[in-house]
Amino acid sequence: MKTIKTFAAVIALSVLPLTSFAQSVTAIDSTLDGAEAKIAAQAKEAGASYKVTEAYNNNGVHMTAELLK
Repeated sequence: MKTIKTFAAVIALSVLPLTSFAQSVTAIDSTLDGAEAKIAAQAKEAGASYKVTEAYNNNGVHMTAELLK
């Protein structure tokens, strides 16, 4: 029984670092370049790189990105 609890604790702790920095940011601007510049500024402030996950244009650009450490 103790072995099972230890194994479960190891699995839980090994997954923790993978999800500890999952942060999503959004930006709204009138142009695609403007929205990406806002995302880049947020990533720089957080000391991270970014990956754009969504962008759409409907009377303005709405962009979502995931920050990557």
